[in-house]
Amino acid sequence: MSTTTAETRETVASVVMVDYGLGNLRSARRGLERAGADVTVSDDPETFADADGIVLPGVGAFSEGMENAGPFREALAEAADRGQPIFGICLGMQMLLTTSEEAAHAGEGDVEGLDLIPGRNVRFDQGQKVPHMGWNELDVEREHPLVEGVDGQYAYFVHSYYAVPDDADAVVASTDYGVEFPAIVANEAGNVFGTQFHPEKSGETGLQILRNFVDFCAER
Repeated sequence: MSTTTAETRETVASVVMVDYGLGNLRSARRGLERAGADVTVSDDPETFADADGIVLPGVGAFSEGMENAGPFREALAEAADRGQPIFGICLGMQMLLTTSEEAAHAGEGDVEGLDLIPGRNVRFDQGQKVPHMGWNELDVEREHPLVEGVDGQYAYFVHSYYAVPDDADAVVASTDYGVEFPAIVANEAGNVFGTQFHPEKSGETGLQILRNFVDFCAER
């Protein structure tokens, strides 16, 4: 295993970052490279198979995200079936679920997601200020390679919707914002997962999570 420096680790895994037009690509790429990833930003699904891991970033509305990500749906499902690590960030995490209340227009009903983690995204409606923005604590609920060394640490959130997985065991870590919601979710096999917060904006906590992801990719 390569050693970690204060700046950038030696490269230990190759990662494809999906460019579907809504990702925070620059800062996410920089964070992954610091964590030891050789990052390729790509809008070509054929690049997925050769990568050690795949990152689905995201900033914006669910409906627009899914419209843009439509051409990648089949390739992402195939990658999940192969056991490749798939890491969704913020909107990218929400897109891993089955549906979301966040339609483009009121009254349109739920929007279909990638359905790689069964569940639904719902809007905060318990009187919280929306969006939930700022630093909040991570409470690790169960073991997963992504959360090693981050229990009780703080991460940076910006979101108005949160995940409600069908299976409570899909919750890897939670956060409290007037209601307890999943900060990190994962599928049953453990290779598809996501963070509601932005690790690339979460200081040393986020960098640790990105290192954990890169190490997980290298070991698969």
